[in-house]
Amino acid sequence: MRSTRKVLVLRSLDNVATALIDIEAGTLVRVKVGDQTIELIVRQAIPFGHKFAIENIEKGRPVYKYGEIIGEAIKPIRAGQHVHTHNLESIRGKAGQQQ
Repeated sequence: MRSTRKVLVLRSLDNVATALIDIEAGTLVRVKVGDQTIELIVRQAIPFGHKFAIENIEKGRPVYKYGEIIGEAIKPIRAGQHVHTHNLESIRGKAGQQQ
């Protein structure tokens, strides 16, 4: 199952993609990043609207989405892995905290 419109990456700086559909684990996806296309296997099921890494992200490194830093990896994240609260600390605030 191949399609170039399963995911969205807006900026070449991004190290995560957003799923435009539910993506099953083991699916080969093509991700257009700037002027290049990356092919990778999604390692975990990615629900619609969720993020997955398009490159390895080391613990403590920033996570970029839409050209902006959205948080920091709290553990190593491998390309194709789901990126969410279990491996990302948001810089936009945490649930239950007052801003």
